[in-house]
Amino acid sequence: MHPRLRTTAAALGALMLLGAAGCGDSSPGGGSGELDMGIAVANISLNFAHEMVLGAESAAHHAGKVNFKAVGPPNTDGPAEAQLFQNLTATARDGIVLENLDPPIFTRPAAQAVDKGIPLVALDTAPTDGSKITFYVGNDNYALGELMAKEALKRLGANPKGEIVIGVPNPGTPVLDNRAKGISDTFRKQAPGVKVLGPFQTYSDPGQNYSSWSSQVNAHPKALAFLGVGDADSYNLAKIKKAQHGKWLSAGFDVDPKTLEAVKDGSNFVTIDPQHFLKGYLSTAILIDSVRHQDGKLPEGWFLSPGGVVDSSNIDDIIARQKSATAAYDWYRPTIDKLLADQQAHIKPLKDAR
Repeated sequence: MHPRLRTTAAALGALMLLGAAGCGDSSPGGGSGELDMGIAVANISLNFAHEMVLGAESAAHHAGKVNFKAVGPPNTDGPAEAQLFQNLTATARDGIVLENLDPPIFTRPAAQAVDKGIPLVALDTAPTDGSKITFYVGNDNYALGELMAKEALKRLGANPKGEIVIGVPNPGTPVLDNRAKGISDTFRKQAPGVKVLGPFQTYSDPGQNYSSWSSQVNAHPKALAFLGVGDADSYNLAKIKKAQHGKWLSAGFDVDPKTLEAVKDGSNFVTIDPQHFLKGYLSTAILIDSVRHQDGKLPEGWFLSPGGVVDSSNIDDIIARQKSATAAYDWYRPTIDKLLADQQAHIKPLKDAR
């Protein structure tokens, strides 16, 4: 493994399980009373959740006087997360950031929390209508899918002909489905000679994900590209490609250390970075500010958070960013300051979230 990729899972896991109690009053909001807050995530073991939690904890620390707790199941399990979320509402009464991969399961628990007066921010996955959550921080996932397709098309040359295979870990999850649709639509519009297959279910569990992609690669040995929309997709496709000496293109999402290694060594041509740390930071910073300075009244709508491409041109910069939460904050700070300085400019109608 490349030496700069050793942001160990153990270290990240420890940060996930520890509440980040803020110290000092160096940031806005630090002069007010102590707050009890938290974040619930869909899967405490995967990188996307680590990133969001690290961002949220960083924002809580910078605000000061925030007792902050992170919860999530060890595997993607909607009912288990829902129970953890309900338990969290008993202690994090000043506000909760909620990320999940199965929005309908959270409709009733979220509405009950709102009825109790707990401010809730939806993170990464748009809330359902009945949840009573009216503020959401997330990417334009359709646009991120378009971005992946365009990066692939740059490398397939003029008028490509053949098959591409798309995989989705959790079909029915809007975030992931929108990414897949962005990929499919872009190929259909810009490369009529390409046949789009899928999206097929690839599962979020790394072992199941590997088996699923192995089956797809074996079933479509002449495919031009295999493109996934989750983080396990990224590093498992790279692993399969290396083992089979594949000539096809492969790519996925997120910045798991194994994924960054695959971009660094050229196995994957890109990874699409939803910038989960940034979303975790923004959602928590806005939550804290609303409680301390707006009587708990959150903005309404979809706060659009950016994403980007990681490829050979910037991989070293991203690897350095991922070394620690401090390095990540330093890298994101200009963007954080810009987005928080003019929040309304980045808020769209919640119904437009995709």
